[in-house]
Amino acid sequence: MNHQPPLELSQPGAQITASVILMHGLGADGHDFSPIVSKLNLPHIRFILPHAPEMPVTRNGGYIMPAWYDLYGQPNNQTGYPIEDEAGIQVSQHYIHSLIAHEVARGISTKRIMLAGFSQGGAIALYTALRYPQPLAGVLALSTYLPLKSKLVDEANVANANCPIFMAHGVADDIISLDMCKNSRSVLLDNHNPVDWHEYAMAHSVCLEEIDDMRAFLIAKLP
Repeated sequence: MNHQPPLELSQPGAQITASVILMHGLGADGHDFSPIVSKLNLPHIRFILPHAPEMPVTRNGGYIMPAWYDLYGQPNNQTGYPIEDEAGIQVSQHYIHSLIAHEVARGISTKRIMLAGFSQGGAIALYTALRYPQPLAGVLALSTYLPLKSKLVDEANVANANCPIFMAHGVADDIISLDMCKNSRSVLLDNHNPVDWHEYAMAHSVCLEEIDDMRAFLIAKLP
């Protein structure tokens, strides 16, 4: 799978001591969160905003768009849950591994690297971080859900058993329901993952109050 070079945002001349890899949602690209990075105003952090490759998305009628994995939509006859593109999720996981390795090569410890994402990008952030074999600084999971929930217990890596998770969702989200997100939170808590939970009066989006809370989380975990 070919990926365009990610967008990198950092303040010129600033001493970079941490990195955040921030993944956009379905149909967007790395530039989508550029204005939010500016609002966060954290000059010691380098923000890496990768671009998902374009692929046909089954649930959208096969329309080709930037996506971190395919969405099928049809339920599994045994579980009733939607069938998930495990192979596609793992391709994106491995790509994020390469971005982490690049930051480590630039002198940033994994303990100073955070994964973040919105919607489908947040799903990849959660999936990747909880399985990563070295401790990470945390996860920003925005308007998203935990993919392949039934496999978490067997696949979670002890290195990130205590990885702090900022989980935020809009109460009026009609793309990924609040109930779906709360179900993911329950799975994480049952697995003893620490979740910092936030709800906002918004739909499938990001609001100013959320950005302020994200900034506080980043300062706490990546001072």
